[in-house]
Parts: sequence; C-alpha cells; structure tokens
Amino acid sequence: MTTKNLIITAVAAVAAGGVVTSAMAQSYPTKPVRIVVPFGAGGPADIYARYLGQNMQKPMGQSFVVENRPGAGSIIGTDVVAKSAPDGYTLLLMSNTHTINESLVAKKPFALMKDFTPVAPINYSDLVLVVHPSVPAKSVKELIGLAKQKSSAMSYASSGNGTPYHLAGELFKSMAKVDILHVPHKGSGEARTSALSGQVDMMFDAITTMASNVRAGRVRALGTTGLKRSKVLPDVPTVSESGVPGYESPIWLGVMAPTGTPAAIVSRLNAEITKVTGSAATATAWDKQGALALKMSVAEFDQYLRKDIAKWAQVVKVSGARQDR
Repeated sequence: MTTKNLIITAVAAVAAGGVVTSAMAQSYPTKPVRIVVPFGAGGPADIYARYLGQNMQKPMGQSFVVENRPGAGSIIGTDVVAKSAPDGYTLLLMSNTHTINESLVAKKPFALMKDFTPVAPINYSDLVLVVHPSVPAKSVKELIGLAKQKSSAMSYASSGNGTPYHLAGELFKSMAKVDILHVPHKGSGEARTSALSGQVDMMFDAITTMASNVRAGRVRALGTTGLKRSKVLPDVPTVSESGVPGYESPIWLGVMAPTGTPAAIVSRLNAEITKVTGSAATATAWDKQGALALKMSVAEFDQYLRKDIAKWAQVVKVSGARQDR
C-alpha cells in the first residue's frame, strides 16, 4: 500500500470512529444508570443525587437509580465505582470530601484524578455552625471564649473523617486557636442526630439540611461559612464577620465516572446534567434551600477539581487535620 493510501485509510478510520462514538452517545443509555452515593441517606449528596436522577430520567429515557454505599469517609462507595466498567452505567456522586481525601488519606485504593474522569458539577452551598440550645454561647466569639475556658471538653460532630463537616471544624479550630473534640459519625444523618440531641455541643452542617432545625429552635445558629450571608438564614452572620476573619468552608457536589468512560458519553452526561442544574425550576427550588447551581464544561470541571485538591491540601497542612481523628 502506498503512503497516500495509508493516509487515506487512517483518515477514514478516524472518521468512522467518530461516527461510532457519536452514535454511541446518541443511543446511550440503553439500560438503567446507577448513581453511587458514598454517603448515608438523607444528606445533601443523597438528596441531590435523587433530584438529578429524577430529572434526567425523562430526557434520557432510562431510570437513574441511586445506591447509597457509605463508609470510611466515602472511600468504600467510591472504590465500588472505581472498579466498575467504564461504560457510563455507573456514576459517582462526589463532593469536596473527595478532594480533601486526596491529601488527608495517604492510603486509598484509588487516586481521584487517575481513576476517575470529571463529568459535571452539581451545586455549591454554605455550611452553618450550630450549637445545641444547652450551650450558653450566643455568638461565635462567645463560643470561642467558652471553648478556651473548657479546653477540649467541648465537642463537634461530623459525618466522618475527611468530610467537609470535619475539615470545617478543623479549620475553625486552627483559625480560632481552640481545642474542640472531633466526634466522627458514619453519616451526616447520625451526626445531625447527635447535634440535635445534645450528645455533642456543636456541628458544621449543610444549610440545605439544617436550616429547618434552626428555624424550629432545635439548634442555635451562630454563623454561616461563606464570605457572604446566606439568603436562607439572612439574620445569621458569617463566621468570618463574627469572630474568625477570612474563614470560609463550603460544601459542593459533582459527578464523576470511571476513567475510560467514552468521551462522547461523558459529554452527553455533562450536557444533560447542565440542563437540569441550569433550569429555572431548579434555580427556584435550590435558591430556597441555599444551594447555588454550578455549571461547567468537562474541562472546566477538571480544572476546578485540581484547584480544590490543592486548596484543601494547604488547609490540611495548616490545620493539622488527621485521618484518624
């Protein structure tokens, strides 16, 4: 075969490959898609995974089934997805727990940016620092003063080591120069129950799931973790403005797939997820909950993840946070 013919053959093969992958994306999915949530039921990841699945079912013509696989600070469920076939039928509902764990957890059975490919972000929301009504502190400054008096006698709940709730507490301890005992739980639901019952003194929790308890008086909100006040709890000052200048610690969610998932399928999923998160109905619903939709291309989400990994690596270093406590 001549050089010219070889070139023609190669070009034809590439063109044919493009047609095949395009057809694959158009026909996908041909069976139900599993969204693995490596966290317990009832938390933000679970709630928004179900919202996403319900709203993608009709336009994509297949069911999106949410499967909760909590444990080990998201590692158990995440590893399930890492070992799944890269065909677009098993997706990971992830959060900044995953970008935190890249520096906090030295030994994991996977590496986030090696074993997964970014698909799309979902949303971003602030946390809220709450205390049980039995705690006498009425402000962040009073809480800091109380913690310094009691030393490590005070405690805070989290949904597990390496989660945003954990690192929010460790960052607070580091910046406020206080010692508060970390009490990890198997999920945010269990942690929330401990905070509501007074088994622990305080908790950093997602506004989307804790605001109703604040309004009902079951807990007292002392501060939110964004740099601006939340529309959901506008009368609650930020932690930054009320005692710890510069403090910021959000929670965000996204979707990833096993590395090797066809780019055409990843692109299709990104487009469909963006339609859901970018809709007027979603904006209205999430605004009331305190969640802000995040919309990015696959490449933009990739860069977002890498920057967040670097950010939390610095927080882990400065705060002295550890996987075992």
